[in-house]
Amino acid sequence: MGYEWVFDQKKYPSNMNQTPTKIVTLQHPTTGETFNIKLIEVEGGTFEMGSEKDGDEKPIHEVSVPTFNIGKYPVTQALYVFVMGKAENRSRFKGKDRPVETVSWEDAKRFLQKLNNDFGNFEFRLPSESEWEYAARGGKDWGDKFDYAGSKNIEEVAWYDENSHWETNPVGWKKANQLGIYDMSGNVWEWCEDDYHSDYENAPKDGSAWIDEPRASSCVVRGGGWDYFDSSCRVAYRSYDLPSYRDNYVGFRLVLPQFNR
Repeated sequence: MGYEWVFDQKKYPSNMNQTPTKIVTLQHPTTGETFNIKLIEVEGGTFEMGSEKDGDEKPIHEVSVPTFNIGKYPVTQALYVFVMGKAENRSRFKGKDRPVETVSWEDAKRFLQKLNNDFGNFEFRLPSESEWEYAARGGKDWGDKFDYAGSKNIEEVAWYDENSHWETNPVGWKKANQLGIYDMSGNVWEWCEDDYHSDYENAPKDGSAWIDEPRASSCVVRGGGWDYFDSSCRVAYRSYDLPSYRDNYVGFRLVLPQFNR
């Protein structure tokens, strides 16, 4: 097990500033097989979260997010099976390079517990909603320049109802955003750690997850999916589901707090 830095040169167009890919290598505790998780470091900064388009995206508010590492791709079925076993893969659209779907928020939390406890002393978790939006927007240098994660043109970056052929697609086939993160718009919705709130009044401003005590009835999902309309793929768009809810358009992405190289 360990960390390393690499540049994934084949995946980046020549006009994009490359962000190094961090590799976390897992070793299976039973078989000894290894699996590489690819992460992108998102440098901390302050951004304007939300928009004026929908009621639950208001008010636009300033959030300061510490540096963190986020999955270069959504969790794939290959990674999910490596950690949880083949029998736990409930995905409708099977394929090792497709995002895992038909996973509830509770399933994602069980995956994280097993990953952190059985595969090393890790601290993987779900992203906070503000971390997710900050990463989707491209971090501190891009802000509100794009409607979608990496482009104003949805066709460049997202699988959605008009181009997905009504199924998920392998991760990384569309253009990455400015940080080199793929599929943050479209393909599958992604669970966040936060409880859902109907607006941003009194939302945290430090990048942390907004969690009620006791927990609210629904958790946030972000990013849009293969069977959803284009506007749901906007970086500011918000939705929610019950933490026990499973469907074939919902997956998740990993976050790992900052670690030493």
